[in-house]
Amino acid sequence: MRFSIYQASRQGGRNYNEDRIAYSYSRDALLMVVADGMGGHSHGEIAAQLTVKTLTEAFQRHAHPKLRDPSGFLHGAIHRAHEAINQYATEQRLNEAPHTTCVACVIQDDTAWWAHVGDSRLYLFSDNNLILRTHDHSAVQQMFDEGKISEAEMSEHPDRNKVYNCVGGYLVPEIELSRPMPLTKQDRILICTDGLWGQVTTEQIATTLSRFPLARAVEFLMDHAELRGGRHGDNLSAIALTWESPDESEDYTVSTVAMAENTFTTKMSSYTPSPADLAEEEVERVIAEIQHTIRKFSDENP
Repeated sequence: MRFSIYQASRQGGRNYNEDRIAYSYSRDALLMVVADGMGGHSHGEIAAQLTVKTLTEAFQRHAHPKLRDPSGFLHGAIHRAHEAINQYATEQRLNEAPHTTCVACVIQDDTAWWAHVGDSRLYLFSDNNLILRTHDHSAVQQMFDEGKISEAEMSEHPDRNKVYNCVGGYLVPEIELSRPMPLTKQDRILICTDGLWGQVTTEQIATTLSRFPLARAVEFLMDHAELRGGRHGDNLSAIALTWESPDESEDYTVSTVAMAENTFTTKMSSYTPSPADLAEEEVERVIAEIQHTIRKFSDENP
């Protein structure tokens, strides 16, 4: 495989960052994950962290060097993340299980599969044209589908943060799966949280990704979204990919040809529990509890 990939996450106008992002690849397969911890529910950043960790670790257990059933993997891994979040909430005696959105994409054999829960999005562009994007599981998406509001009004509507489907909590998530989507050279994928897509248009995303090197394009979009969000702007996070990048000298270009069959490379956003002023020993304790839950759940669900 050969591709360019770049990820970034910013706090925006919030007191701390509840978004989590990661990608992991073997010689023949790539996984990208974005999770947006839901701030209206306690410990949203923990739900997001458990989700990206559960998916990346499952990928490393099963991609040798690629997955037998990408759609089945995505569905099962997100469901296991949901159960891991609830198990963590039970063990820590939380009043309510944390919630998060999730978008995850697998690419192998020049084909992409993805799954999503909530209102974080995946966009696929080819020749600067939008091929498709995921369908938000949100109140404003339903209103748009019913013709009650325009697409432009979705990002400004007072109910824009109401999501009816999430990972974690009492309700089992409805995991929406894509059909297999063949990729061609220079196709671009953007996976992002609503802190980004809510402040920029699809046309701005397409134009920026087509005109600039990948890292510069992502940072430009983040700058624009953060400026528009202002003091009360949401966390914003994104992973962008160009498939079969023609210029191997471009920064963040990966070629997996020389990778050993059972090796992996993973890049994950750093984790700091909220609030930001937790004592150092408290931070270490929370991180250790999360790692314990993931290890325990992985042992129970190989």
